[in-house]
This record gives sequence, structure tokens and C-alpha cells, in this order.
Amino acid sequence: MNIILSIEGGIGKSIMATAVCEAIKKQYPKDDLIVLTAYTEVFLCNPNVYKCLNINNLQYFYRDFIEGKDVKLFLHNPYSETKFITREEHLLETWCEMFGINYNGEMPKLYLTEREENFYSQMFNSDKPIMVMQTNGGAHNQNVKYSWTRDIPYSVAQYVVNTFKEEYNIFHIRREDQIGLENTIPVHADFRALAVLIKMSSKRLLIDSFAQHTAQALGLDSIVTWVGNTPSQFGYDNNTNIIANEENEIAELKNSVFSKYQINGDLLEFPFKSENDIFNVEDIIEALREVKLSVLED
Repeated sequence: MNIILSIEGGIGKSIMATAVCEAIKKQYPKDDLIVLTAYTEVFLCNPNVYKCLNINNLQYFYRDFIEGKDVKLFLHNPYSETKFITREEHLLETWCEMFGINYNGEMPKLYLTEREENFYSQMFNSDKPIMVMQTNGGAHNQNVKYSWTRDIPYSVAQYVVNTFKEEYNIFHIRREDQIGLENTIPVHADFRALAVLIKMSSKRLLIDSFAQHTAQALGLDSIVTWVGNTPSQFGYDNNTNIIANEENEIAELKNSVFSKYQINGDLLEFPFKSENDIFNVEDIIEALREVKLSVLED
């Protein structure tokens, strides 16, 4: 039987979906799992996936995978499920539940080859331990480059850098159109290279975006900051999750529909008096200092 799993959304969602793939294969071990996604690089070498196809290039798909075949289709978006919208459980539980798949705590997993690690690691030679930061997320066409709903305020991020710059080489994962930080090494590379960098790192300060899911998929704990979203839906218990302070301003929620806040950081919805009220930066510093100086060992 062909089981077809379609994944809508960004690369972080595809990384999370590797856990769903594992759960599906445990329940249907003899069937072929075909994944449709815009981020096929996430599923390279994944033993649970028979074939991964780019969702934007599915020529002859019906003929090759559906017509005359025994087929099970998993096409629905978990973001539209009641338990997701009401924040009752983790996204992975909701995702499996809506397809009738047993969820038993499966976590995201990435599979890097030794050749990839040897090749990409040369891009990140470092005379100090490596700290990785991802402070901003979102799409290329995002009008507001800083989203208060998800991103780390610039002043907080720069304070962290200034605190650790002598001890670590700090690699800042960001696109060219995103906000930069002084005394960091900006990194914009393909996904597999970034995964190798994250695997090489000793400490990680991340947001609710693809890098935290990548670290989890490599078995690495991280410090992760949260504002609009919650780790109980998108995060992992093994991380140190830094939750935003209590809101001190009344937000204008006229544009809220199925979530309280929009992920792009709608300016009207800002529920704080200033960015300085979102996090206690010393909490982040303390959490980073408590991380033992180590990297993932094979």
C-alpha cells in the first residue's frame, strides 16, 4: 500500500513531521510511505520514507502513485484541528491523532551521512567552542523584519553576544535580509550544512523556528525562547524553555481568528509596553551558563 503524507508549511514543520513518519511506519511497517513537501532535503536518508517528492513538482503523480493502487491518504493540515487551535496538546499528538496513528512519544530525527559531516564541517572551522544563535524567523517577503511574536529582541540578543563573545565563536543563523548582530559570524547556508553546524555547536540559543527542531532531531538540548507560541505545542521538554514575561499592555486583537497572535508580529497586537519587557535577559544568560561544554558524540 502507498501511504501518502502531505506537509504544508515551513521547513520546521517538515522536520517535526519526521516524527509523524516514524509513528506511521510503526503502525504500517510493510507499506510504502511517500512524503510530499517543499523541503525534501529534510527527509534524505530517512529509513521510514520510501520516497520524498517536492510538493510543487508532482507531474504524473496520480498515474504513478494512486491510479490502480491500494492507497491511504494523509493530506489534512493539523493546524486546522480543534485541539491544535485550543492548545490542548502537542502538535505531534494532534497530527498523529487526526490520522488514527498511535503516538508514543516519537521525536523528530535527521540522518546526516559521514561524508556530509566531513564536508560541511570544514565551513565552520573554529578556534573556540561554537555557540549557535537563531534570533529571527519568518519568510523572505516578511514586511516587518522583527516579529515580536517569535523573535528575540535585538537588545537582548546583542547582550547575550557581548556576554559570551570572548569564550565562544558565535555563529548567527540568519538570512541576508534579517537583522544582524555585532561580534557574530553570520551564516546563510543550505539546510544540511546548517544541521552540521548545529551538531558541532556546544551551546544553542534558539527561537521557535527550524533550528530548534533541527537540534532536537539531532538529539541536542537547546535554550529556546517563547513569546506567542508555547513549548507545550511546538517545543520539547528536554530543552530549557524561556517563556516571555507576563503581558503588561492590552493588545488590539481585531485581526485574531484561530490564534491569539499572528506569527508575523502584527504591530497592533503587541502586548508589552516595550521589547525590554518581554524577557529577563539574565534568565537567558544563566540558562546558557548552565549548559555543559559538550557537543554530540557519535
